Amino acid sequence: MLKAGIVGLPNVGKSTLFNALVENSKAQAANFPFCTIEPNKGIVSVPDERLERLAKLSSSLNVISTKIEFVDIAGLVKGASKGEGLGNKFLSNIREVDAIVHVVRCFEDSEVVHVSGKIDPIDDIEIINLELILADLTQLQKRRERIKKQIRTSKDASIEDSLLERLEKCLENNQPVRNIELSFDEKSIIKQLGFLTAKPIIYAANLSENHLEKGNDMYKAVNKLATNSQSECVKISAQVESELIELEIDEKVDYLNGLGVKEGGLTSLIKATYKLLGLKTYFTTGEKETKAWTIKDGMTAPQAAGVIHSDFERGFIRAQTISFKNLIESGSLLEAKNNGLLRSEGKEYVVSEGDVMEFLFNV
Repeated sequence: MLKAGIVGLPNVGKSTLFNALVENSKAQAANFPFCTIEPNKGIVSVPDERLERLAKLSSSLNVISTKIEFVDIAGLVKGASKGEGLGNKFLSNIREVDAIVHVVRCFEDSEVVHVSGKIDPIDDIEIINLELILADLTQLQKRRERIKKQIRTSKDASIEDSLLERLEKCLENNQPVRNIELSFDEKSIIKQLGFLTAKPIIYAANLSENHLEKGNDMYKAVNKLATNSQSECVKISAQVESELIELEIDEKVDYLNGLGVKEGGLTSLIKATYKLLGLKTYFTTGEKETKAWTIKDGMTAPQAAGVIHSDFERGFIRAQTISFKNLIESGSLLEAKNNGLLRSEGKEYVVSEGDVMEFLFNV
């Protein structure tokens, strides 16, 4: 299951956002630093309107969304890499996630204190990015010290040390590992070190409801930074998300339309996460259930089948495949087959976004 860690300075709206994303979570939200100590965790269904349409077409008894786990990690502060605040504990929690959602305060509110005494989202981002870089440097230098004696006698140790030396220079120039061009083999070498700055990052600009549609100058600055650093940026309002919890589906749509936005922050955040991590969704559907499955971009049909069960991949024969669009437009699987839209794909087929699939395999 995909795991995303929500980070940021204290009092930027992390726990309020987490509570909204995970409706039944018990994360405490309060107006003082270090409110969150142990990370709160919550599993969220990935919203996808295609599921209901497929379920209706197949008269499915059950509809099963794919899931994503959000982890609300306590607020980082300057000096976290050296253990300031509760830094060491927080940094270790970040190592366990697939992607980082960095919540940045882009709203004015005199009643909500800012740990730095001023609202400057770029400065906030730089504080956290620097702490992650410093933590990675410490990790890297410890590793170089450990393999120092092996370099003369071990080719592998020598190759690793040369790579780490290059990474060290980049980190010292404030360049995160995620932005360093690395080969597949080089990525494999450093994977065990779990560098924090290697993790993909999404900046969630936390805005007031008045600025949710068009953003403000603070959001524009964050969005520019994200673009320049090959990351993603989404507009989100933790306060709006918390209010949406109390509304029925139709009321939510009306409320968002009134704010000038088409979708809630959860949907925007998940779309950005999928895009950043190179993920796709395919579907299986029938009378028993309609289900969404998450795969990595570039996966072949057997690999996609293996996401369901390893036996499906080992015994793969072929996949009956049709695009979501073609199936819905046909009105039924039988009609799609009669129109020649249902394809039989083999082991080399690369699964496309929105494919509806049925796998044939040997037991």
